[in-house]
Amino acid sequence: MKMDVLLGLQWGDEGKGKVVDVLAPQYDVVARFQGGPNAGHTLEFDGIKHVLHQIPSGIFRSNLVNIIGNGVVLDPVVLRKEIQGLGKFNIAFNENLFISKKATIIIPTHKLLDAAYEKSKGDKKIGSTLKGIGPTYQDKVGRVALRVGDILSPDFSAKYDGLVSKHKTILSFYDFPLDELEELEKGFFEAIEFFKTLNLIDSEYQVNEFLASSKRVLAEGAQGSLLDIDFGSYPFVTSSSTMAAGACTGLGVSPSKIGEVYGIFKAYCTRVGSGPFPTELFDADGEAMRKEGNEFGSTTGRPRRCGWIDLPALRYSIMINGVTQLFMMKADVLNIFEEIKVCTHYQLADGTTVDRLTYELGDQEVTPIYETVKGWNTSLAGVTSYDGFPEELKAYVSLLEENLQVPIKMVSVGPDRVQTILR
Repeated sequence: MKMDVLLGLQWGDEGKGKVVDVLAPQYDVVARFQGGPNAGHTLEFDGIKHVLHQIPSGIFRSNLVNIIGNGVVLDPVVLRKEIQGLGKFNIAFNENLFISKKATIIIPTHKLLDAAYEKSKGDKKIGSTLKGIGPTYQDKVGRVALRVGDILSPDFSAKYDGLVSKHKTILSFYDFPLDELEELEKGFFEAIEFFKTLNLIDSEYQVNEFLASSKRVLAEGAQGSLLDIDFGSYPFVTSSSTMAAGACTGLGVSPSKIGEVYGIFKAYCTRVGSGPFPTELFDADGEAMRKEGNEFGSTTGRPRRCGWIDLPALRYSIMINGVTQLFMMKADVLNIFEEIKVCTHYQLADGTTVDRLTYELGDQEVTPIYETVKGWNTSLAGVTSYDGFPEELKAYVSLLEENLQVPIKMVSVGPDRVQTILR
């Protein structure tokens, strides 16, 4: 059995949580393979809205196994709070939530370092969520980080103190205050004791055993492909591999065992934080899009930057991920527009026209070249099948498929899990 991968194709916030929840009945296992509490996967069902940051989005399906893989960086405080927040759903965490011993731990001084680094950048800030993600991945690459398995070691306190000592030296260089540290550590060590009661496993064996026994596994990514550490809009990116390849390293699965790659994108574009955004709108259309789509970060609460759909960027993400199926989210947000624009090319500063993301795009302003299409300008409430779509929406889907050369198999017309049209 091969493992399917689900990931975002834009700058994050594409709606991955909802899609995992919708697809979950087809699977036996959902496994997160990268990212950390900077993720915010929103699920809505039965009149309930819930945001998950670290726990896989299959957790609401009682018959599914949920695995947090080795590629994830985990904040024990956030995880405990998440689990406590889900208590009202009577979820059997001891039976269906498993955590890799090789996942890296975010400790309190990682958050202080994150704030210190961001403050030092001044007006060149990357827009960090300040959750300690970047410094934790830095320590992982530097081979000094703490991992989940370390909390079971009798030497954990000594290992912790050694790492904190390194961090304090760096923080003193930035003249960053440590006033918060004592309180942060109190909550951290309380969460560590709770952490020890969870299912801590060698997840790479577990995932491969599931595949060998013909269990269906869905790998869930966080953030988006255009935030990938190697292929995103560097340096305005996250600190991990958000691509399909990251599912292999983040779960310990061979590339030969990757099956379907589901690519999720919004019917338009959004971005949180700094960095290039060729189709960003600064006018009334952008504000209307933000209001209609409730485009505020589910983790940070920050207003998202909004703009028209960007086909060169989408084609790029499809290529590097080997996407086999596309899922278009939030089509209903475009209900309010009489005309919709689609970016097909970029014009560079020297007048050259390109239809791909080149290295130079990160260093210069580009002008999007648009094709304008007629909007459907009507509500999609009550639509339950593709046949019920307005003709203009069908034309929009067909235009995207023609340009992207990958079938759009799902269209979301609202936030609830039932407002999902499968084609």
